[in-house]
Amino acid sequence: MSSSDEKPEFVLPLVVRIERAAPPARTDALETAARAVLTILSDERSLGEGPWAQAMTDWQDARIRKVVRRARGAEWRKAAGLPGITVTGPATGDGSNETDKADEAGGTERPAPAEVHVFPPIPLDGWPKELAKLQVSGTDLDDPAEPGPVPEGAAVLWLNPRLDMSAGKTMAQAGHGAQLLWWRLPDPARAAWRAAGFPLAVRTASPERWARLSAGDLPVVRDAGFTEIAPGSNTVISEFPAAGLSADA
Repeated sequence: MSSSDEKPEFVLPLVVRIERAAPPARTDALETAARAVLTILSDERSLGEGPWAQAMTDWQDARIRKVVRRARGAEWRKAAGLPGITVTGPATGDGSNETDKADEAGGTERPAPAEVHVFPPIPLDGWPKELAKLQVSGTDLDDPAEPGPVPEGAAVLWLNPRLDMSAGKTMAQAGHGAQLLWWRLPDPARAAWRAAGFPLAVRTASPERWARLSAGDLPVVRDAGFTEIAPGSNTVISEFPAAGLSADA
């Protein structure tokens, strides 16, 4: 048994807001979860002598487990009031930061901007009561349209095209991919990425692209197999051409 297996296991909780009337789009939720992980990793409270630093160290010294739960209404307000950071997506469709009202054709609302609250790591069996009762299931989300092109200069978290995962599971995997990329980057690249607001995109790779990505020396998420997929499955490969990490490099 390795030293990391002997240590108490911690988990990073993420809660995504999913209101019945206007849930977020799937890709927006995935990208917002990834940015939430990066935000707490780089937050001053997680570093040095900060109040979250020891918990962050304990968590990162073992498996970097993440659990995504959903909340709405009063449950969301209670969860978002706990220590942590709420990260909001840029909305969907037109890049606006406001939820669009009913469109003229169908009378339906476009998805709301994704909201994800990320918490400092907690022991695997030490969930606060406000979070323990939140559901893991029910995070199935859809995209109203195909995601657009990857923004110039953004990191890309490529999903394995051969795996079928729920939105909640994929949010956790996108968070892993972002974290492995953060670890790989040198300090100047980290600082530049953070200053730019962590521009990133989550996209499903074509089989051909996945094969090319897999052949390179890029950060790869290998799932432990606790839920949904087989242990050892490669779920995400992280690429950041602007920082010199590319399958074509």
